[in-house]
Formats: sequence, structure tokens, C-alpha cells
Amino acid sequence: MSSVKSNPINLLNNKSGRGLIAFAFYFAEGAPIGFIWWTMPTLLRQNGAGIDLVGTFTAILILPWVFKFLWAPLVDVLRSPRFGFIKWIGVSQGLMCLTLIPLIFIPLSGNILCWCTFLFIHSLCAATQDVSVDAMIINSFSNQETGMLNGYMQAGMLLGRSIFGGGALILISKFGIPLTVSLMVIAIFLTMILLLFIKEPAIVISNEKRLENFKKNLKKTLVAKKTWFTIAFALTAASAFEAAGAMSGPFLTDKKISSETIGFFFGVPVAISMLIGGFIGGFLSDRMSRKTSVLLFLFGFVLTVSSISVIGFVYPSVSHFIWISLFVVMYFFTGMFTTASYALFMDVSDPKLGATQFSTFMAATNGCESWVVLTAGVLSASHGYGIAFLVMCLVSVLSLFFLAKIKIK
Repeated sequence: MSSVKSNPINLLNNKSGRGLIAFAFYFAEGAPIGFIWWTMPTLLRQNGAGIDLVGTFTAILILPWVFKFLWAPLVDVLRSPRFGFIKWIGVSQGLMCLTLIPLIFIPLSGNILCWCTFLFIHSLCAATQDVSVDAMIINSFSNQETGMLNGYMQAGMLLGRSIFGGGALILISKFGIPLTVSLMVIAIFLTMILLLFIKEPAIVISNEKRLENFKKNLKKTLVAKKTWFTIAFALTAASAFEAAGAMSGPFLTDKKISSETIGFFFGVPVAISMLIGGFIGGFLSDRMSRKTSVLLFLFGFVLTVSSISVIGFVYPSVSHFIWISLFVVMYFFTGMFTTASYALFMDVSDPKLGATQFSTFMAATNGCESWVVLTAGVLSASHGYGIAFLVMCLVSVLSLFFLAKIKIK
């Protein structure tokens, strides 16, 4: 790990400061993710869009997170004393704000393609911000902190998702889309203030030497079997909860649950259950075998999603409370699994390839969401939610083959 020079106002110098950084910048990323992945599918479904269109729309907007590994090496190789991680983060978040501003003035109805275009560009900027934040964190934190660190990261992500995912549905129903998008822009912009209080790890080698080392380390990583097993695991493990999570808004809408109730569901119970699950998962994964914790948490959400499917077949008219409770339990295990699996990806990553390798693993998790959402949308439209969820539960279970092959030092 690169050392961080002593600086009384450097947030990277103490645990609480590092936790604040992880929380705040993941909040800035989580806000638009919640809006894109939770609010938009519900709004589209309520406006008469087919489930397959909802799945396609969401899958397209996820693509920048899927392919961010293609430009992630630029953050590692082009980093310099004048343009380091802080500048990458600042420019990315500035562009995130700019790409949302037009949506304040463009109505959603009749302009879905236009909205998709601006949100896609926004996603490109947000994915780059994500790469830069992850690279700075990996170069500044010890491996002993990765579990709880991911707890802070997930807490920030979840708060952003809660406010601008579920909370956005409530805000939109009362005040409209323009105010909601405006608040999201302001929230993302305010987190940039923290950049003034961060002194990132120093660069100790020249550009030429850094490029040479990058090529050497990249070649070493590419020939390592654990790299490919980790990518395969990231592409498949979360299939069950990605399918159920992406379809939860349309699913509850089809169960005749109101927009306000769905908004409350995403904004409060889901956020709280994932937050608690994330911290418990981080705590446990730091104190037991990382792979064992990932396996246990995976079975937790697979069993819950399977229960949703089976109950849907046997007792399709159960109360709204039962459906919401089952999804809340699923999100609790999702929080545990997400924290533990992200810590696993950090354990496998080489700090010298902080942006490239970890971003590749994270891109694979987003790739999982992209292909799963698209497939689940098609399956749900043709065979119903239950079949779609059960198919993805099977994929999650099969991913354990890849987990068993991952070697951690």
C-alpha cells in the first residue's frame, strides 16, 4: 500500500475520515443509481411501459458500469501529481451534475429516448467516478479494513438509493420530477467539498516507469486463474437478487400496491435492511473466512427469492405486507452478500492495478445486473415473475463453482 503523508486536514489519515470518504462518495454514486434502477422502472411501468421495455431501458443504462474496465486503465496510467485521483473524481462528478440538469426541464412523457440518452451519458460519468474512488481507496486502506470499509461504502450507496430511489417516488408524487432531479444534482455537488480535505497517496515513480510497471502487473494478472474465476463469479453470483430487485417495482405495481407505498418500501425498509445487513456482513466477513461468509450470505438471498417465487405460484393473493416483508428479508441478505463479496474482490485485487483490476471485478457485477435484468424482463413478460426468479436462483447457486476456485492469500 502507498503511504499517506501526515496532514492534519487529510481525511485519509484516520479511520473515521476514511469511513467518511467511503460513505460520501458512494452516496454520490448511489443517488443516481437509485433513481435509474429503482425509480425509473416503476415510473415507466406506471406509465404503461411493458416489462420487457422496462428491462431493456434499465439494462442499457447499466452498460457504462459494465464496460468501465475499458477506460479504467487510464486512471492508473495517466495519473500524475497534477491530475490524480482527486481530479478524476471532481471532473467526473461535475459532469454527472451537468448531464442531469437538462432532465429538470424535459418531461418524461413522450421523451423516453431523450431521457435515456442523458442518463446514459450520466452513467458514463458516474462509472468513471466509481473507478477513481475505488482506485484511491485501494491505494489508501489496509486489507484489515476492507470488510467494515465496504460497510461504509454500502451505507453511503444505500442512503443515496433510499433518498433518490424510493424517496424519489414519494417526492415525485408530491412535487414532481424537476424538483427531485434538482435535489439530486445539489446532493452530488455538495459531496465534492470533501475533495478539499483529501491528500491522496503520493506518486513515487515516473510516468514511463509507471507505464512499464502497469504492463508488467497487468500481464501477471491476466495469466492468473483467480482473476478469471473472480470475474466469472462476479458475472453470475448476484443473479437471484438482481432479478428480484430490478423487477420488485413492477412486481409490486402488478400486485396493486400504490406508488407511495412502493416509494416508502424502497426508501425506508429496503435501505434499513440493506444497511444493517451491510454492516453485519462486513463485521462477520472480517472475522471469518471471506469465502465462507460469501457462501452463507448467497444462500440467504437465494432461499428468500425462491420463497417469493413459490408463494407466488401457490398463494398469489397473499397480503401486501407479506410481499414487502419477503423483499425486505431478501435485501437484508443482499446487503450482507454485497459487503462480503466486494471485500473479496478487494482481497484479490493488486493495489498496483487499483483502478483496473478492482474496476474489472465491479464491472462484472454490473454486467451481471445488465444481462440478468434484460433476461428477467423477457422471462417475466413471457413466463411470469416466478419462473424468471427461479431461473436466476439456479444461476446464483451454480456460481459457487467459481467461488471455490478463487485463491486468496
